[in-house]
Amino acid sequence: MMENNREKSRKKRKMARKILLSVTVSLAFLLFVPMQASAATVGINGKGMNTLQIIEMLAVLALLPSILIMTSCFTRIVIVMSFLRNALGLQNTPPNQIIIGISLMLTLFIMSPVTAKINTEAYQPYKESKITQQEFVQKATEPLKEFMLKNTKKEDLNLFRNLGKVKSSTQVKDLPITVVTPAFMSSELKRAFIIGFLLYIPFLIIDMIVSSTLMSIGMVMLPPNMISLPFKLLLFILVDGWDLLFKTLVTSFNL
Repeated sequence: MMENNREKSRKKRKMARKILLSVTVSLAFLLFVPMQASAATVGINGKGMNTLQIIEMLAVLALLPSILIMTSCFTRIVIVMSFLRNALGLQNTPPNQIIIGISLMLTLFIMSPVTAKINTEAYQPYKESKITQQEFVQKATEPLKEFMLKNTKKEDLNLFRNLGKVKSSTQVKDLPITVVTPAFMSSELKRAFIIGFLLYIPFLIIDMIVSSTLMSIGMVMLPPNMISLPFKLLLFILVDGWDLLFKTLVTSFNL
């Protein structure tokens, strides 16, 4: 039995070394081969792109999911969904995958006007080679910045304007994206926690009533959550909680 386990561990180590070797060779090929090609360029849509530009593009693509999450309504939705699960007293229901999936679908639904604007004003002209890459980035950023400014509190915007030492004469629409994004994130976190607090109140009242009732009849050893959980689920079902929550989340954004 011990020999079998050792043999399995040796095979796993060999497999891990092979995977590490293949990854290393691939990275070396991607990094060093283009550099040795005497600053050769890769033709994309008839335009030259050197090695440094390729690396920058790959870095942007790697960070693109995080950038889109931080500049969209995803943060507020996923935090509120997590608050709801904790308020109901459910540990892993719905699972994290379900919460992420619902949040992504609601984000796509809410952000559809913004994505449509980016598609018509930035992506399609860039695809048809009517604008440059810099113009594409600028035109694609404008709808996102407009959405973030509509959903950013004035005090948060002023906070990061002062921290970034931006001139007071600069108009709001001309603020850099590096100032608008953290201000938007701060506002989103505040709103998400406020909604989460309001979600907690009715379920907290049920917990308090159940706990006081159990103590009054001397059933101290019985966990209150075991009794209150069915009542909280019943309340959530009776008020059609999912539809009410989704409607509140969608209408809470300014588009």
